[in-house]
Amino acid sequence: MAEQKATNVHWHDHRVSGEDRKKLKGQKGAVLWFTGLSASGKSTIANTVDHKLHESGRHTYLLDGDNVRMGLNKNLGFSAEDRAENIRRIGEVAKLFADAGLITLTAFISPYRADRDAVRGLLPEGEFVEILVDASLETCEARDPKGLYKKARAGEIKGFTGIDDPYESPEKPELTLDANTKSIDELADEVIAFLESKGLLAV
Repeated sequence: MAEQKATNVHWHDHRVSGEDRKKLKGQKGAVLWFTGLSASGKSTIANTVDHKLHESGRHTYLLDGDNVRMGLNKNLGFSAEDRAENIRRIGEVAKLFADAGLITLTAFISPYRADRDAVRGLLPEGEFVEILVDASLETCEARDPKGLYKKARAGEIKGFTGIDDPYESPEKPELTLDANTKSIDELADEVIAFLESKGLLAV
């Protein structure tokens, strides 16, 4: 839990509620939290889900790990402390987007269970959907589109998740995607089917 450093600040209720915003959009707000190893397919799957939902008339927004680190979190590195702060900030932003009635997709390694659970705690029951993109280390290393595993194995990158830094897999994710054997479209369709089954695509 981050320390509240600012003093003399007070929460202001809005005349337009989150429920009002959701009714206007005709959908429920939610945070789809894709987690998994680097090169597991998180960003590609999230992008595909985002596209399919947009094409069907849903209001969405995608927060991608690299993109966010080039803006909002450009002052953060990859220490355990900075990783935690990275996820905390993203969680707060995603919470605001969900309250605005957006289906918010996030694609972050987010390796530590406690950090993901802290984000879950920000949202009402049922609005945080933890999605494990389950790809083995061997699968991810074989893909390695950015050459990061190769650099980590060579000692050029320190603290790399899955090599010399841990990845704490979710214990009870809402959804697990088999990214070892299934196509991106198949996995994206599984996510959308899950959202439909939980009533998240309609008010």
